[in-house]
This record gives sequence, C-alpha cells and structure tokens, in this order.
Amino acid sequence: MLVTKPVGRDASTKKYDILSALSAYALSQDKHAQRRILRLMSLITTRYNWQRNELSMGQEDIARLWSVDLRTVKREMAKLRAVGWLVETRAAARGRVALHALDLAMIMADTQNVWPNIGPDFVDRQAAQIPPAPEASNVVPFQQIPSLPADGSVWAAAQHAFQAQDGAAFSAWISRLSEIERDGGTLCLLAPSRFHKTYVETHLADRLTRILRRIDPSISGVRIDV
Repeated sequence: MLVTKPVGRDASTKKYDILSALSAYALSQDKHAQRRILRLMSLITTRYNWQRNELSMGQEDIARLWSVDLRTVKREMAKLRAVGWLVETRAAARGRVALHALDLAMIMADTQNVWPNIGPDFVDRQAAQIPPAPEASNVVPFQQIPSLPADGSVWAAAQHAFQAQDGAAFSAWISRLSEIERDGGTLCLLAPSRFHKTYVETHLADRLTRILRRIDPSISGVRIDV
C-alpha cells in the first residue's frame, strides 16, 4: 500500500484520513490499545511535523502531555516502535531529544480492516491511492511466487505481512530470500545474488526489520548473506 506524504492540494484530507483510521481502529480495540493510540494521536496533533515526517518532543514534555510518569512514556514509546508505527530516526543525546518518524504505510495497513466502519467513501479514497500495476518493461521477470508456507514460523509470518503491505516489492525481492538461521536477535537470510543482497539491504531491510519486530520483538535486525 502506498501512502504519500499528506502535503499539497489534498493534504488536509489525507491528514484527517490518517487520524480517522487511527480513531476507528482504537475504538475496535481493548482499553489498553485505545489509550495507547489516543496518546499517539495527541503527539500527532500537537507536535508532529507533517511535511518533514518528524516528531521532536522530549520525554518530560510527553509525560506532561499524557499526564503520566517517565517510566510510562518509555514503555509506551517502545511499544509504538515495536509495532512499527513510530520509527526512531535520531537517538536522544545530551541536550538533544530523540527524533521519530511515522510509518504511515504501516499505520494504514494495520487499520485497513476497520475502514468500512468509517464509510464506503473512505474505502474508495484509500483504494484510489494504491498505484496501478507497473507496465511491462525490459526487466527480466522473476519466477512465479510459490505458495507461502503456513508453518507458523516468524519468517513465514513476516513474508505474509510484507506481501500484504507491498506486493510488488515482495514479488521482486522478499520472496527470493530464504531463512538460514537465527543468530541471537539477528535473523539470517540468504539472497540469490550479491546485487539482490545489496538492493534489499539498501532499500528494504529497515522495513523488513520493523515487520519482523512486530511479530517477534526479540529480533533486533536481519543479516543477508549470498
């Protein structure tokens, strides 16, 4: 699914759509998830820079906004990062607060099942943002994707999640990776070529890691071998 930055002519509509999706999703969850999503929405509406996709706010300020202690802030922010909705782009340092970005594609993918609760116009509007299938090119197509295994493994679950989120990238790149082993918190994958390895590491590894961490928070990263 493609969610563009909410800037330009339709910026206001896109912003409201993201907040509407979050609110509808929250109302379908238990009270703990509802409170966490409300806290995220308060950060978005008070401190999030839509144009730069940047959230810059110190933990003490967040604690005051949420009316909680610092321990709760640390726990809730960690959970939001674990599900992939928040992405830390710069760690906190002395005299400098951490920077976070929103993974809008992840948020919309996770809330998709409640879009009909908002209304058919909302569903149609989001569907219109999904790009059409690419036209034929001179790129040699990859082999047909085999059925994904339903063995309950973390890697199988991650493949399913990635395919649902971005079918084109999955078909071209992720489906060609195979699991080798688990080395502590690192999932080791095998790529069919050095070019394939380099492309995945450069363009897809961060997104793949976030998906894996949503499934198994003990995973800290991926390593790709050839």
